[in-house]
Amino acid sequence: MYEWTEEHQAIISFVRRFIDAEVRPHIDDLEHNGVPPYDVLRKMYTTFGLKEMAQENFQRQLDRKLGGEQPSQERRSSDPAAQMITTIELCRVSPGLVTSLGVSTGLAAGTINKLGTPGQMQRWALDLMTLDKVGAWAITEPDSGSDALGGMRTSAKRDGDEYVLNGQKTWITNGPYADTIVLYAKLDDGSNDEIRNRKVLTFVLDKGMEGLEQSRPMRKMGQHGSPTGDVFLHDVRVGKDRLLGETEEPVGGGRQSAKDNFVAERAGVAAMSLGIIDECLKISIEYAKQRKLWGTAIAQFQLVQLKLAQMEVARVNVSNLVFSHIERSLNGAVPTLAEASAMKLYSAQAACQVADDAIQILGGNGYIAEYRVEQLSRDARVLRIYAGTDEMQVVAIAKDLTRP
Repeated sequence: MYEWTEEHQAIISFVRRFIDAEVRPHIDDLEHNGVPPYDVLRKMYTTFGLKEMAQENFQRQLDRKLGGEQPSQERRSSDPAAQMITTIELCRVSPGLVTSLGVSTGLAAGTINKLGTPGQMQRWALDLMTLDKVGAWAITEPDSGSDALGGMRTSAKRDGDEYVLNGQKTWITNGPYADTIVLYAKLDDGSNDEIRNRKVLTFVLDKGMEGLEQSRPMRKMGQHGSPTGDVFLHDVRVGKDRLLGETEEPVGGGRQSAKDNFVAERAGVAAMSLGIIDECLKISIEYAKQRKLWGTAIAQFQLVQLKLAQMEVARVNVSNLVFSHIERSLNGAVPTLAEASAMKLYSAQAACQVADDAIQILGGNGYIAEYRVEQLSRDARVLRIYAGTDEMQVVAIAKDLTRP
């Protein structure tokens, strides 16, 4: 069975020391004062040498693209466990940081590297991977959340050698501050094809383009450390140089690109959930051992013990999902849609239940921000919504299992 190595344990200690020194003291600014997360993330990149690693990783991907390798041929160049450790540890404190980081360096940069030409990779992806610029990945729309591809209404209409983009994207992570936006749109070629079946194209937009409007950050329930907003397009004109792959038929493009990203995003939710579960359980155990009622520590009460035991069961189960994913990744195995959706469905529900139980164990103190479990509960709740709701995970699992 996979376990953390001594090297991984050292990484965990190093990451925790950084978080204790550079993230925890700024939680109130991130949570309540509207401070964007990018400076602290950039400091993390500098401290851990992640910027240099990103540059090296980018060069490897560029060399492969220049050598004619397809994305499926790319060899693993980094330790998936180290990446998971950073996700888990950050999510113990501020899951929003992971959401913003993952969308910028993973979804936005990853899509450009997968679908883009070498020139497009150099133009946009490197700055996103190093966090020199902030990226957004814009697919969701007000009326097409769970039906992101079929219900998409944002259009790209040919006009000579250019495209004219119109529409609205919503709930876009990093949307208010993004320098670079990877945007999905339906091709409007004047045909009578039903809009659900039209070709999906992927463009790259830059902040400040004429007709492009980025809203202010939305007020929301949780993950305040991750700014979310709307993106509006009013006759935004783009050349073919902004169409990823510079063709309407890139390898693995459009719909398939979005689906592949959903698989990766859903599998990553398990690591995020584990961070939340770990921290809530740690806080609950410490509190239950110290809090006394009628002269007895509440950790001795059976109903509290039941909650702690159930929280530990969830921790073990989600840990096993994460370890299994790491082990398979090391062997080059990619989870099926059913597997990734199952990981997300279970781990997100487990994180929400554990956080809720932590509030209950702490009682009135759990409801107060000072003890932090109320924040983690709010932050966990969106894990059951973004990258596909619980209900859509059930559909995805069943369809993938029963397809011909």
